[in-house]
Amino acid sequence: MMPGKKMGKMLAQAQKAQEKMQQEIAALRMDGTAGGGVVKATVDGEKALLDLEIDPSVLEDGDATMVADLVLAAVSDAQGKIDVEVQKKMQSLAGSLGLPPGMGL
Repeated sequence: MMPGKKMGKMLAQAQKAQEKMQQEIAALRMDGTAGGGVVKATVDGEKALLDLEIDPSVLEDGDATMVADLVLAAVSDAQGKIDVEVQKKMQSLAGSLGLPPGMGL
């Protein structure tokens, strides 16, 4: 095979792998919690908030600032988990494409 054709084939494979990876990332769902689990946030692979659960006991104090802080912490926790999972997937993709460590996409 000519070098140009080989490179073209490699690029096509990389593009297909990247498209598949983007679909997998978009399909991810991660939960984050705060306050010992009294607030739970679910985000998708693009870090969009999908669901938020607040234990009614948290609302009894009427401290809106504390509730807001717990919500932010739970969302941040879930988003951090997405970051870790995306990084793992990217490293896996880079490895499957034969890229050296540290040469991620």
